[in-house]
Parts: sequence; C-alpha cells; structure tokens
Amino acid sequence: MKELTDFEAELARIDAQIDELGPAALADPLDPERATLYVYRLYQRGSLTGDPRRLEAAGRAVDEIIGRVPNPSDLYYLKANLAFKVHRLDEVRRCLADSQPLRESRQGRSLAADLAFQEGRYQEAREAYRALVREQGEWDDIARVAHMEFKLGDADAADRLFAEAADELTAKQMRHYAWVELQRGVLDLKRGREEEAGAHYDRAARAYSGYWMVDEHRAELLGAAGEYDRAAALYESVIERAPRPEFMQALGELYDAAGDHTAAAAWHERAHAAYLESAARGEVMYYHHLVDFYADVRRDGAEAVRWAEKDLALRENFATQAALAWALHRAGRHEEARRWIERSLASGARDAHLFRQAAAIYRQAGGNGEVREFERLANEINPHHRGFHVHR
Repeated sequence: MKELTDFEAELARIDAQIDELGPAALADPLDPERATLYVYRLYQRGSLTGDPRRLEAAGRAVDEIIGRVPNPSDLYYLKANLAFKVHRLDEVRRCLADSQPLRESRQGRSLAADLAFQEGRYQEAREAYRALVREQGEWDDIARVAHMEFKLGDADAADRLFAEAADELTAKQMRHYAWVELQRGVLDLKRGREEEAGAHYDRAARAYSGYWMVDEHRAELLGAAGEYDRAAALYESVIERAPRPEFMQALGELYDAAGDHTAAAAWHERAHAAYLESAARGEVMYYHHLVDFYADVRRDGAEAVRWAEKDLALRENFATQAALAWALHRAGRHEEARRWIERSLASGARDAHLFRQAAAIYRQAGGNGEVREFERLANEINPHHRGFHVHR
C-alpha cells in the first residue's frame, strides 16, 4: 500500500472527523463543542485544499450556529479568518465590532493589524504587529511583521523575521514551517536568486510532503528558469489537485512564454470563465486577478479599470493602487495612471515589478528621468524581472 504524504494524511484525518461529526453536529439540541469543531474542520479542509467554495460553505455553517452558541468569540475569530481568505474585509470589521472578547484577544488584535495593513494604514499595522511580538512572541505574529516588510520591499528584514518565525515552530507545526520556507523562497525569487529560492522550496517539501502549494511555487521557479516543459507538467499536476483559476492563468502565461499560443489560449479561457463564475456568485476574491487578466492577457484596458475600481473599493493599499494605475495605463489614460502609481509609490513599497510598471507609465506620461530611475531600481532588485513570474 502506498504511504500517504503529509498532506494526504492530514486531509484524511480532517475528512474522517468531518464524516464522524456530520451535519447533525449543527442540529438541535446543539452541542456547542461538537458544532464548533465541525465548522472548524470544514474551514481547515477548505484552507488546506485551497478551495474557495469549501471556504464559503464553512462560512455558511458558521453563520448557522454563531447565534446559538454561548460565548461565541472562537466562532467570530473563525468567521473573520474565513472572511480574510476570501477578501471580505467588511465582514472582518463586523466580527471585531460584534465580539468584544475577540477584539481584546491576541488573535483579534492580530486581525485588526491585518485589516490596517490591507487598508493601507501601514504605520498603524507595523506598530500593532510589533506590540504583539513584544508581548507574546508567537510565530504567526512574527510572520505577520515579516509579510508586511516583504510586501513593502525590505527583503532582508523580511527574511530575518521569517527565519525567526521558523525558529519558534515545533515539530508538530511542519505545515506552517513549510509555508514560512515558501515565503523565504518567494523573497529570493523576487530578487533573482533562483538557486536560493529552490533550496527553500526543497526544505518546504521535506517538512510537509505532497503539498500542492509547494509544487505551485516550484512550477513558477522552473518557468523562471526557462524549463517550460517541466513547469507545465507540474502546473497541470497542481491544477488537478487545486483547480484554482489563478493557476490556470499562470499556466497560460507559461505556454505564452514558451511560444505555444494555442495551449495558452485554452488555459486562459478556462481561467477567465472561472473568474467570472466566481464574481457572478457574489465572490470578490478574484477581483485583483481579473485586473491582471484584462490588463496583461486580454489587453482590455476598460475592463481592467472596471475590475480595478471594484477591488480598490474593497481595500485601498499600494497593490490595489498600482493595479488601477496599470489598468489606466492599458486604457490609454496616462495622466490618471501617473497619479495612481505615484500614490502607490508613496507607500515606500520596493518591488521590481512595481518599478517596471512605473517606468512604463512614466514613459507614456512624459517623465524621461523617472523612466530611467525606475528601470534602474527594477534591475537593481531583480536583473531577471522581465522573465516569467506569477501574479501573487
């Protein structure tokens, strides 16, 4: 009998407990402990498989019992985490407002800091994260600070903090360790350090075997190295296990880079259909991907602007500002694009892709000095920034 990977074994344990508890766990007379465990396992399964529909189903189950459980702060925390994963920041705010015990807990304070970061209140987020690390020193709060520094472009600080977070993890938390190693690999890849990125991905694979997320990162690395056939095979394997449209788009872009435009078009069409189906269900998690798709795949500036404005309305930060700037650039609205890229750059974010887009926008807006400077900065951070990469 084939030995299960770490991922398969964890998924099997979760499924067994879901089957044991069953939907009856939500029926009257309600056992709060069993009901909470059941919805938590639904959430875990959705998170582990990367399946947005399962996350939405877990959210509906939480809503079904949250008013029937005494002291439901754990359920509010679960509901807020679910909302974050599907980009419903208004629900996160409501959860924090509705539960004082959650608001005052370490977990609630971490959520509030995450919300501040997503909404572009960077200094508030930084101070809140650092206060939590000083008081508690938990690995996930250290990782939150690292993620913020990563997104804002201080790669050395981010890597030191991710390493510190990894040191806080125990042998029972190897999936979390794998996630930290993936973040360190992305940091290296964004700086053009492919060998170092591969070493982090290898450590992630050894720590938690069989995880589709590790393979997805490895596929990007292979694509960046020009090993298109191996990258495509690995992407297809990932999509079989986690059929997410952003991976379909990435595979389409990989085939475009390899010169197989027929295969690229087929995967892009699958991604496009899935994005629109998600949006038609009222989901908002793929708005940012739709901006990228229309701006860089379809080159439809008007549609890119439409989705960028929807995403910006949910959360205005340097990433959504830059996405709107790029969409406006594709739509030929160059002065507006310049204004929005300036707002994004004012955050202090440092990223080769961001600087490359800024150079292109300034080129159309007549800023020759800025063009040279942003091209220099992009090349300084990552000499290979024009190669294959994934929108994350």
